[in-house]
Amino acid sequence: MQMNNIAKQRKTVSLPGKSIMKATVFIVASLFISATLLHFLGYLHFNVFAGFKLITKTNEPKFPYRCDVAQNQSHQTHHYSHNSFSRLNPNRSQQTTCPSYFRWIHEDLRPWKETGITRRMVEEASRTAHFRLVIRNGKAYVKRYKKSIQTRADFTLWGIVQLLRWYPGKLPDLELMFDADDRPVVRSVDFIGQRDKEAPPVFRYCSDDASLDIVFPDWSFWGWAEVNVKPWEKSLEAIKEGNNMTQWEDRVAYAYWRGNPYVDPTRGDLLKCNVSEHEDWNTRLYVQDWDKESKEGFKNSNLENQCTHRYKIYIEGWAWSVSEKYIMACDSMTLYVKPRFYDFYIRGMTPLQHYWPIRDDSKCTSLKFAVHWGNTNVHKAREIGEMGSRFIREEVNMKYVYDYMFHLLTEYAKLLKFKPEVPFDAEEITPDSMGCPATERWRDFMAESMVMSPSEESPCEMLPPYDPLELKEVLERKANLTRQVELWEDQYFQDLTKKP
Repeated sequence: MQMNNIAKQRKTVSLPGKSIMKATVFIVASLFISATLLHFLGYLHFNVFAGFKLITKTNEPKFPYRCDVAQNQSHQTHHYSHNSFSRLNPNRSQQTTCPSYFRWIHEDLRPWKETGITRRMVEEASRTAHFRLVIRNGKAYVKRYKKSIQTRADFTLWGIVQLLRWYPGKLPDLELMFDADDRPVVRSVDFIGQRDKEAPPVFRYCSDDASLDIVFPDWSFWGWAEVNVKPWEKSLEAIKEGNNMTQWEDRVAYAYWRGNPYVDPTRGDLLKCNVSEHEDWNTRLYVQDWDKESKEGFKNSNLENQCTHRYKIYIEGWAWSVSEKYIMACDSMTLYVKPRFYDFYIRGMTPLQHYWPIRDDSKCTSLKFAVHWGNTNVHKAREIGEMGSRFIREEVNMKYVYDYMFHLLTEYAKLLKFKPEVPFDAEEITPDSMGCPATERWRDFMAESMVMSPSEESPCEMLPPYDPLELKEVLERKANLTRQVELWEDQYFQDLTKKP
């Protein structure tokens, strides 16, 4: 009897404890279920060590793999909520200053500074244009006139669509003509001092001192699918890894070049400088057969595998060459054959700081001396190579590519004296309209280069224009440095001839 009473007492006392335990288990289980659900829905950032916190879900767009429903979603993937705009850094004290080459935007647009740009000027630019681009209310529209070489125009337009995603709602309305061929077509001599002639504003990838074409980042920043060159960010990562494979001092102590020598006589002339039975110009030059490479899967053209020499040669082709940035990213000292053309960033680089200048009219002797000088001044040659690569990595990264596009288009739009209009036969371009028809490498490169959310930073702060005296001093300094190299070279060969 006593044992039964004790048991009843124990049972009575234990009931509240079990109730508390059950309640606790229920609450904990509910929390984990809720956490799992919220995490799945994208609202919860959960960490078992740091606890958890509730955050606002961000609707980041994805590459349009479900293209069967793309038509119904074409306006959903490139519009952002008001919360997305708050990610842009409003604090100007933290805003970076644009690299120095941005100042050339003012110079490229200077021909229209006084007159502005009329619709008549833009229409005149259509004579050679591959497409007309219109931006209205943050959307891009294109009217195509003719097909470009390969898919240059398509990847240029893809880059512009990404710009609109990178800085949504920040681009002004504008209308422009783009020529995706190589050489500039607007000759300044045809318009300077001619009152009855107005220079047409034509955008393209390069220009020269005798032309008024407006330079714009080239298509390969988003990928060059025809030759298996990945988007710029991916290429930079691969080249960085390639740089680490061979220490600078252990690299082959010759100048390296691989390319197509048949696009312009100046490259054919370069091949005369190759090593032979009779002469060694300190070079190792190779012909690139792109048809053969394509059939063999581009196994011998990986950019990251071409950082094995202390010196790499850059030389133009039919015009400026896309190879420029890949060559200069290798940490090798770039031997830069005197160019005729320039792209948007090379004007921010300086001889003997970022590259070594090479004569165009005496390539072989100039290359021989450059390699000799570098092997005699190894630390200085390595420094020049690394400074050039650092410039490419830090000042020509995709953030600054988009900033350059943003500032160029913004400054251009300020000059328009008419209201941009969407032509009746133009098409709106979106990630869906461009990404869905793409296949194979073209689709892969679009997916890899697609902007998934707006920038968390504002565009860099634009620099003011050069005043005429300052610009003259900049150009004279570069010319003097090049002449200094030529004097060293001349003295070197004079001394050789004096030796018995």
